[in-house]
Amino acid sequence: METRKYTLTMLVDNEPGVTARITGLFAGRGYNIETICGAPTANPKMSRITITTLTSPPLLAQCMKQIQRLVNVIKLRDMTGEEAIKREMALICVKTRPKDQKKIETIISDFQGRILDKGQQHFIFEVIGDELTVDALLDQLAPFGIKKLARSGVLALYREP
Repeated sequence: METRKYTLTMLVDNEPGVTARITGLFAGRGYNIETICGAPTANPKMSRITITTLTSPPLLAQCMKQIQRLVNVIKLRDMTGEEAIKREMALICVKTRPKDQKKIETIISDFQGRILDKGQQHFIFEVIGDELTVDALLDQLAPFGIKKLARSGVLALYREP
């Protein structure tokens, strides 16, 4: 059966153990979590958890039904479609040699990245974009040598009417 990447977002009670119950549901049924982000919302009693997973449509439907049964889940949405705004942030440390610094700075600038730390042999910078944009930037920087990488995972919100 064909698999694809899905983005699920859920509003949950901001209580200890909620994230563990959700991830336990995924693990217990053999679903893989590609990325997961969670943080309180504007209402401190609720958190938003965003998960990306690689699965088939029937397994996704089954997974969503099981998530909705969890007591602490207030709302669950599939944010896979184009109508959602999806972003992730990455912190990247790339090797630099004096002869490559201008070229690397140009690449970072082209992706609207912001340099946070410059050393004699490295740059640390942040970039924000959709998953494909971050992947494209990493592809361009790979020949220089990526020393460290931290990605937030996908965050998503539906557009307001």
